[in-house]
Amino acid sequence: MLQEAAKIPLATTKRLPLYYRFLQNFANAGQKRISSQELSDAMKIDSATIRRDFSYLGALGKKGYGYDVQELLAFFRKTLDQDEETNVALIGVGGLGSAFLKYNFHRNHNTKIIVAFDSNSPHEGEKISGIDTFHPDEIEGKIEEYGIELVILTVPSRSAQEVTDRLAKTSIKGILNFTPVRISVPDHIRVQTIDLSVELQTLIYQIKQH
Repeated sequence: MLQEAAKIPLATTKRLPLYYRFLQNFANAGQKRISSQELSDAMKIDSATIRRDFSYLGALGKKGYGYDVQELLAFFRKTLDQDEETNVALIGVGGLGSAFLKYNFHRNHNTKIIVAFDSNSPHEGEKISGIDTFHPDEIEGKIEEYGIELVILTVPSRSAQEVTDRLAKTSIKGILNFTPVRISVPDHIRVQTIDLSVELQTLIYQIKQH
């Protein structure tokens, strides 16, 4: 996990997985070292922002040399816990949920959806896109059985808080919420809400300002 995460700005923490992905691309291309400007050009992020982000983490390069790609990769792998597997559950196999099951984090072998829940699935379970899928009545037991840490929530809005209340009684650590509902959780559970309609409206607003 991130060390002293509270001291690192949220905007920086959101960029960390992107840094890791782009560094993997440079490593796969055989590049040994990289400057903040090269990373900036690839990611379309200001180089000063990159240097500032790295300074928060203590991942400083050498003046006149830049950053060692493999050293940075190892640093971000440890920082993001990429050496540890994260078991994910999906709740709600509708249009968006089905897309998640088909995609299932193919570029990240340490994060996988291993179980899903949908009101149309039987209590005894079935396979959807190769994933064990059960009726929501089975949530509490299966969350523990499969060792789930993170839940992706793609249920209808009317069901979001009810499902969340049930999840709060399990051992999960985080919810990625794709419903427009601002769900309430106990302090030990982290929530990241992605409201696609809000993101789209924000993009439209930004376009119209130019």
